[in-house]
Amino acid sequence: MTIKTLTINLNTKGNADIQDITNQVSQAVAESGLNDGVVTVFTPSSTSGLTTIEYESGCLSDLRRLFDEIIDPARHYAHNARWGDGNGHSHVRAAMLGASFSVPFVNRRLTLGTWQQIIFIDFDNRQRRRELVVQMMGE
Repeated sequence: MTIKTLTINLNTKGNADIQDITNQVSQAVAESGLNDGVVTVFTPSSTSGLTTIEYESGCLSDLRRLFDEIIDPARHYAHNARWGDGNGHSHVRAAMLGASFSVPFVNRRLTLGTWQQIIFIDFDNRQRRRELVVQMMGE
């Protein structure tokens, strides 16, 4: 079993900025020299997360609206009272979504469904520069 690790750098707008990272992950797998295995993408951040979705404007709008309804930024958050940075909702949203996503690959291709893209969401309340860790394990 071989392990390869690299990073993907992103500039985000914050406030539930959703970025499709499927092409970057696919390229990493294709160039890894590994034929079959699993790739994991991890965000070393407490205010962002990863998942999959059909990356089209309706789904993205629905997802943002759902986060606003469930974890409203205007609510009182103890984190904001303690730190004064106004991003308490960002931490809760990231915790609900999760910091990593894994997908198998076969013959150097991700096994995603036709309408399934890997997305990164930055929930913080400001622009950020993010560095994602991409780790592939396989043969």
